[in-house]
Amino acid sequence: MALIVQKYGGTSMGNTSRIKNVAARVKRWHDHGHQVVVVVSAMSGETNRLIGLAREISNDPDPREYDQMVATGEQVSIALLAMALKDLGVDAKSMTGRQVAIKTDTTHTKARIEHINADNLKRELADGKVLIVAGFQGVNEHNDLTTLGRGGSDTTGVAIAAAIGADECQIYTDVDGVYTTDPRVTSKAKKLSKITFEEMLEMASLGSKVLQIRSVEFAGKYHVPLRVLSSFDEGTDGAFDDEFKQNVGTLITVDEGDDMERAVISGIAFNRDEAKIVLLGVPDRPGIASAILSPVSAANIEVDMIIQNISENGVTDFSFTVPRGDYDKALKILNEKVKDDIGATKIVGDDKVVKVSIVGVGMRSHAGVASKMFDTLASENINLQMISTSEIKVSVLIQEQHLEKAVKSLHTAFGLDREDGESKVAGL
Repeated sequence: MALIVQKYGGTSMGNTSRIKNVAARVKRWHDHGHQVVVVVSAMSGETNRLIGLAREISNDPDPREYDQMVATGEQVSIALLAMALKDLGVDAKSMTGRQVAIKTDTTHTKARIEHINADNLKRELADGKVLIVAGFQGVNEHNDLTTLGRGGSDTTGVAIAAAIGADECQIYTDVDGVYTTDPRVTSKAKKLSKITFEEMLEMASLGSKVLQIRSVEFAGKYHVPLRVLSSFDEGTDGAFDDEFKQNVGTLITVDEGDDMERAVISGIAFNRDEAKIVLLGVPDRPGIASAILSPVSAANIEVDMIIQNISENGVTDFSFTVPRGDYDKALKILNEKVKDDIGATKIVGDDKVVKVSIVGVGMRSHAGVASKMFDTLASENINLQMISTSEIKVSVLIQEQHLEKAVKSLHTAFGLDREDGESKVAGL
């Protein structure tokens, strides 16, 4: 039998009826003889409610007290799920981050896990208990409660799986796996049976919201097999046999395998949260990029795609993208602190752009992937404003109005269309 860590998010734990459904699912795994650790988030909307209360009290809440408060959402969830399991006759025990001994650094609101005392968990599992662990939280060297930042429950699940040597970490969400692209954009999107950590990390960073980036990084670092499943699909319970492993959800793994090698492109990601800024007539001299971007970075604004054009008569144009929500702030900084200092002639921008990316480990061994992408978009009369690449992805910046057309045409061009044309994403 297997040692399984299951993580359920806020939607899965959204109300008492759903909590009972989670309990019934966990019981079926336990009845099959598996050892199960369950990591849960706060009930849907609860963390936002608590944050709202803090903001009503203070515009700048004390970080320690903030963590003390927002972590209570998970404490409610673990107790309710343990109660539900006990009512089903399952010996269950709820545990906070402190009780597990999830040790973190001293950073409040965005702490990082440093160590987990696996002995505490293994001892309870050996007694036949199902353990219900609060996600999102830990304890620092001062014995203060800390939180891991939004989405931190995924990281808790993966970290516990790594610490106890679990056979698999199962992330239950409102979708039944990772798809080649968002089925809301094209109904021909196909669920992937397997994807590598590298590809999942790229897709998560490029706009796919299925998994939290830190959890994927953690799983890749410690080689923890991750599986994305739907908490609303009754076909994912109990048996952990070869048929389950091949057909249920999406497995995220280190192993590329022969089938992964044949798949040149595994998915198409996109991000609407993009805005482009261009500095015109910038002097072409050493240090100019730092002079432009340092004040932006100092304001905690992330910069993504960057292009500097070829110099002509000693001047050039410098373009980059920022999150759409930081667009006005970045423009203000550049106009007030940068433009005159560096001698730029003008600053222009556009917050109606999107980034579309193709991702696949097969790109390493196949030439012409980028040119095929560019040819496909050209045939749809879609202009490319910026381009960036890595070993396993190519990203382009285009006008927002062309997003759906771009995704659909690329999905078809790279052979990702479903044969049955059906989307199996829960709730869509």
